Amino acid sequence: MRMAYALPPSITLALQGGGAHGAFAWGTLDRLLAEERLRIEAITATSGGALVAAVLAQGMQRGGPKAARQQLEALWKKVSVAAGMLPFRTTLMDKLMSNVGLDLSPSSIALDYLTKLFSPYQFNMFDLNPLRAIVAEIIDFEALRRYDDIALYINTTHAQTGESRVFHNSEVTLDVLMASCCLPYLFKTVMIDGEPYWDGGFSGNPALYPLLSEKTPRDVLLIATVPFKVEEVPTKAVDILDRTTELSFHSALLQELRLVESHNASHPKAALTLHTIEAGEIINGLGHASKLNGDWDFLVYLHDLGAQAAEDFLKNYPA
Repeated sequence: MRMAYALPPSITLALQGGGAHGAFAWGTLDRLLAEERLRIEAITATSGGALVAAVLAQGMQRGGPKAARQQLEALWKKVSVAAGMLPFRTTLMDKLMSNVGLDLSPSSIALDYLTKLFSPYQFNMFDLNPLRAIVAEIIDFEALRRYDDIALYINTTHAQTGESRVFHNSEVTLDVLMASCCLPYLFKTVMIDGEPYWDGGFSGNPALYPLLSEKTPRDVLLIATVPFKVEEVPTKAVDILDRTTELSFHSALLQELRLVESHNASHPKAALTLHTIEAGEIINGLGHASKLNGDWDFLVYLHDLGAQAAEDFLKNYPA
């Protein structure tokens, strides 16, 4: 990849998911939106990143960067409130042991067992997903579909073929966003146009291939909330399962990066420059159970780390 030495005036964002860890991306975007030198013109996103992308775009539509920052904060506040109504929360013992995950939460442990023994068609027969109500409340999809100042590329995975399907601005619906973050061991398959879809991370985390042919900014900023590498090989069953999912998501990203490298070699004048803000070292020490931690203090902690990471990134490009 070629290196850039000046802050590009316009960028394409590439957003991953990661459950509560997505609050790191919230903080990163909060700082980037306050940067007057930078303009976001396109977003490719998957899983939880797709929700963030849609909320950011809606905010920009309603009132520019300031409104987008307010909308993102509103999203995470509602996520925290919803999480507080669920049985999955840190226990007193977790807090005494400085756990930021739900390692000792009986409900979290029970969920781990349930997802190994039963499918969501058995233990989640009514397909309950608190995110659905939150997103439906925050986003006016009819208005969002008319907005094209920021190009949206929302990735999903066809559950039968494994192929990526990217939905663009005029196609984005509540079902599309729910499909993009549909982990099949927690939620039922999302049907769109009669076809079954799962989490977009399985086929593109996020999808970069649409950017090769579209007239989007050639500078792409990947906000990576899924670690590229972990410090220790997991030994607990729940951690092994979580890491295998992360590896499948990472494998999809590696394929996309190889495609970008090939494109850059054959089309140097239209080459993509990839910039990365990675939460790897921070996320590595949190454990898989922290992805379910919706405590406001924890989300703000990740937000602040993301904001600092963005600040450090911007220092590489002085005005």
